[in-house]
Amino acid sequence: MSDRRTRLNASVLYLVCDAQPDAFLREALRGGVDIVQLRVKDDSDESILETASRYRRLCAESGALLIVNDRPDLARAADADGVHIGQDDDSVRTARALVGPERLIGLSTHSPEQVTTAGRAGVDYIGVGPVHATPTKPGRPAVGLELVHYAATHSVLPFFAIGGITTENIAAIRAAGASRAAVVRALSEARDPEAVARELHAGLTGERTNVGAA
Repeated sequence: MSDRRTRLNASVLYLVCDAQPDAFLREALRGGVDIVQLRVKDDSDESILETASRYRRLCAESGALLIVNDRPDLARAADADGVHIGQDDDSVRTARALVGPERLIGLSTHSPEQVTTAGRAGVDYIGVGPVHATPTKPGRPAVGLELVHYAATHSVLPFFAIGGITTENIAAIRAAGASRAAVVRALSEARDPEAVARELHAGLTGERTNVGAA
């Protein structure tokens, strides 16, 4: 197993964000973020690569993995650890041809059928959601905890529950069978990203924490 896949298997907390200041990312990483996905929709390729280079350095400092959203070509150009694609993005085969055999490929799933077929698609992990309705996925209906439970009992791949996950509902996510989660606003809008990351991480692992939500 490659180093990247070993680190993926050990990962618990996954942050999805756009271009953010170094200070924010350092706080989130100190709090326990294991994977950072750079998701930027409207910037130029040059700008995305500049941000990815900065993120790669920060992730390397803490041993976190860096994923680029949607663009396997930019993931390779940025020397990121992988790419995350959606059901409507480039096919897994195309993405694999672009990023090579060693980089990771993540795939979004929204139904039991997609969770099941992902195990045969050649990806390394899946996102399962959105568990709750979220403005980061407008028009995408919430799948609820039922799909999390389905993934926990049927997925042969590591999976990250995603969509409206907060410190208030992380216990229910874990109770449904998830040991990994991806968050967006829970950290990007937090007054204290490090404290919130610690609480989310503890909520997924069952570790005790005295840190309150920010």
